[in-house]
Amino acid sequence: MTDQKGGGLLRAREGGHARVTYVELFFDLVFVFAITQLSHGLIGHPSLLGVLETGLLLMAVWWAWVYTAWVTNWLDPERPPVRIMLFVVMAAGMVLAMAIPQAFEGRGLLFALAYVAIQVGRSLFTLWCVRRDENLRLNFLRISAWLIVSGVLWIAGGLAHDEIRLACWAAAIAIEYASPAAGFWTPGLGRSKTADWTVEGAHLAERCALFTIIALGESILVMGATAASLEWTPAVTTAFISSFVASLAMWWIYFSYTAEAASESISHSDDPGRVARRAYTYSHLLPVAGIIVAAVGDEWVIHHPVGHADLKTAMALIGGPLLFLLGGTLFKKAIFRIWSPSRVAGMAALALLALVAMSVSPLVLSLLTTAVLLAVAAWESLAIKRRGKHLGD
Repeated sequence: MTDQKGGGLLRAREGGHARVTYVELFFDLVFVFAITQLSHGLIGHPSLLGVLETGLLLMAVWWAWVYTAWVTNWLDPERPPVRIMLFVVMAAGMVLAMAIPQAFEGRGLLFALAYVAIQVGRSLFTLWCVRRDENLRLNFLRISAWLIVSGVLWIAGGLAHDEIRLACWAAAIAIEYASPAAGFWTPGLGRSKTADWTVEGAHLAERCALFTIIALGESILVMGATAASLEWTPAVTTAFISSFVASLAMWWIYFSYTAEAASESISHSDDPGRVARRAYTYSHLLPVAGIIVAAVGDEWVIHHPVGHADLKTAMALIGGPLLFLLGGTLFKKAIFRIWSPSRVAGMAALALLALVAMSVSPLVLSLLTTAVLLAVAAWESLAIKRRGKHLGD
């Protein structure tokens, strides 16, 4: 695929990997706000329904972001039309993020309209940009068709209320998440083949790494703001230190040699599109969700470090790291076709902590989950050192 085939708007593939541009970094700032809204929403609504609603909204936010990351893997953000498109998506993203706290209340239609505008509008714009490339043109015709169908459900849910809204939006997000796995099969247009996708693995790896940093940054903001508002007793201080060290451990696990080697592995794959779809489009949501849930647990434990841990705090403190390690395990399996013993062992240890979670204080449980993350980070670092940076632990 050449730059000329896309009417001058596709990235040139010569001369090394496609770098992440400043406008892409600027674009990500909107999603810093969105992640903040999601974590605060979960803190304010820690019920089962609140978890379901926040999870669904996170899936929508991630889908809007990752589809844009795929588009800028093909289109050149330095070109004025592409840059303007990103600015328009940013504006719609701000509306979407502002609607998140009341998405299941009075601002449901606003959220739905902003989301559909992002998804359908960006896909139609990309379709115009790639009109001279037959494979990509058909690909984005199919993508647009699927997004229009799901968009009807998003808007219908925005017009409805309560359980009907949740059902409509759950159906819409299920359609969107199923569409890549189904190859965006569309009557009369067939299905897309990942082998036809020209993917720059290093660019996608860097984009997803930056989104992970956004999530980690939100966790640091939550713990810092919470600790700053309280008296610094020994228990509060220890809870803050435990939460901060846990964030460092998650950073260490994610940005180990595995993250750097992933783009290299994709570039040598026979079907880089398929590998990137599984590793980044799907698997990568779980570590992000885990970081957000862990940040919520950090807020609760810093506020109430002593006494017996309640159910919501225990689930957040254990569930956050568990989701993070599960996502990392699936990511590693998708890229390198191996299971990670260190991360599997970490998940097993966290599961065992569930047996005693309600019998210890939030502070003790926080220290134990942090110790598990530190152990996984140390295990992976030592394994990489022993192998001379050859993966396979």
